[in-house]
Amino acid sequence: MTIQQAQAAVDEWINTLGVRYYGELTNTAILMEETGEVARLMARLYGEQSFKRPEDAAAAPAQLADELADVLFVLICLANQTGVDLTKALHQNLAKKTARDADRHHHNPKLQGGGAAGTKN
Repeated sequence: MTIQQAQAAVDEWINTLGVRYYGELTNTAILMEETGEVARLMARLYGEQSFKRPEDAAAAPAQLADELADVLFVLICLANQTGVDLTKALHQNLAKKTARDADRHHHNPKLQGGGAAGTKN
């Protein structure tokens, strides 16, 4: 699914099953809530916090995927509501980052070597 297709699919879902979009401020609050749920799982999966029960740890990877999808869904809602073409915005953002950071990260001693646990290089 492309980003454009995702924006169309979310819009169709909202306008059929979801009845209508929540207001932009409500969706912003929901985005923060969903981001917090991702942060809670990340702190336990990759940080120093632990799960209260072993079964919570076992379910966490699937929950992380679901929470990340929730963040993406609400982000797409906000883009749709505010008229943002996320494909175009992402291309523009990558071009900005490329121009700004073309050499910066290669010369950052903090980024040399192994990398953080759990990251993909």
